[in-house]
Amino acid sequence: MKKILGVSGSLRAASSSTAVLRAVMGCLPRETEVTLADIGALPHYNADHDGGPEVARLVEQIAQADGVIFVTPEYNYSIPGVLKNAIDWASRPAYASVFKGKPCMVITVSAGALGGVRAQAHLKYILNGMLANVHCGQEIVVPHAPKRLSDGQFTDTDTLEFISGQIDGFIANIKGA
Repeated sequence: MKKILGVSGSLRAASSSTAVLRAVMGCLPRETEVTLADIGALPHYNADHDGGPEVARLVEQIAQADGVIFVTPEYNYSIPGVLKNAIDWASRPAYASVFKGKPCMVITVSAGALGGVRAQAHLKYILNGMLANVHCGQEIVVPHAPKRLSDGQFTDTDTLEFISGQIDGFIANIKGA
């Protein structure tokens, strides 16, 4: 059984990112164990401290996962600060963190027409810098994401069909599980 950790880059209750992440988790094979990270409880990154139990929990979740799926909005042409904060905590020690060699998939959403493509590039750049194994495949961007929600659920079947195909490739490339 493969273990997947889902990370939403948004803290909003009505987040399009979280709605897409939940829909993506529904596309995973039945024999996949899914956990969602809570990055909102993390303190601000400070190398003078270990971050306490919240950071230890996140690092353990990443370590135990066979792969990580990020779904994030684009804020000001990049990733949200809360997501960068979580990554910064988990990125230590440099070049030897729990992200080293960890299969990661990036999906971005936005209310605009570009679907968070700039945030996607930034997040992949950050993950590559930590030696994560960023999934190579067609980029998954979800433009006009809020308009694709129905009662808080992401229900765009065409987009989910495309995502499902990419997820299959991501899962198939995860080794050792």
